[in-house]
Amino acid sequence: MEKRWYVGADVGGTTIKLGIFDTQANDFCKKWEIPTNTENNGESIVSDLVFSIKETCSDIGISYNEICGIGIDVPGPVNDEGFVYECVNLGWKEVDLYTELKALSGISNIVIGNDANVAALGEMWRGDLGGCDSVVMVTLGTAVGGGVIINGKIHSGSKGAGGEIGHMTVNPDEPDSCGCGMHGCLEQYSSATGIARLARQMMNLDKDSKITAKDIADAAKAGDKEAGKVFDTAMKYLGIALSNVANVVDPQAFIIGGGVSKAGTMITDAVSTYYNMYSMKSLQGRKFFLAKLGNDAGIYGCIKLVLENKQ
Repeated sequence: MEKRWYVGADVGGTTIKLGIFDTQANDFCKKWEIPTNTENNGESIVSDLVFSIKETCSDIGISYNEICGIGIDVPGPVNDEGFVYECVNLGWKEVDLYTELKALSGISNIVIGNDANVAALGEMWRGDLGGCDSVVMVTLGTAVGGGVIINGKIHSGSKGAGGEIGHMTVNPDEPDSCGCGMHGCLEQYSSATGIARLARQMMNLDKDSKITAKDIADAAKAGDKEAGKVFDTAMKYLGIALSNVANVVDPQAFIIGGGVSKAGTMITDAVSTYYNMYSMKSLQGRKFFLAKLGNDAGIYGCIKLVLENKQ
């Protein structure tokens, strides 16, 4: 019988989300997660991953030898050969992930990508985007991540750093430094931590205030004017950033994901307004979608990667 099983592995700093995809059913037959062991610079992450796949195959009655491909994403730059330059959250620096994973798994059909790019691919494939295949995804969480898909393919750049939208400079006059060492990055304004930082500044709150982006979004929805100004400012900077991105890649649509996206259409309405305000006429009117797949976007994207590389 023809092999039909593929594995997707979304590697994060806290957990690795995995799924075994059945090409006959066109969906996952099993999804699970394991802790990410970052001790000793993450030296056991790959072996833990392979062991878990083998163990799960046995548990659900699939022969491991019938696995015919693995797609994996990681939280850092990775090139087309599967060489990871750095993953701070995993403790990795310059890891030849493809070679290591191939040696431990015995599988040669392995494709590796950056987590934000792969999540964007997953949303394009299994989200509700109305058939768009050139999209930019922005994830607004603790940080700001980004992924660029052009004509159905990930645009990762020469060293896998394509799509690092969070570190676009949107305010060169910003005195505070970003975690990357630069000043005025989008991440300082439109991430969850950035929105909280803006709130403390604009609302004259104590620097130790525990206010969160959710607090601001909820208050803005309820009509609080001060919170509304904070949220509007964060979305203005995001709209400016996406306008600049559009000048380079000209996508059909934008996808907004991450924890901040739970604010719903309030966020897409505000961002699209500012995007159109700062975009030239031929780039205006693009669609804005909220991400649909949640934590599954990464493993769907991993499967899409490896299916396209089918050997």
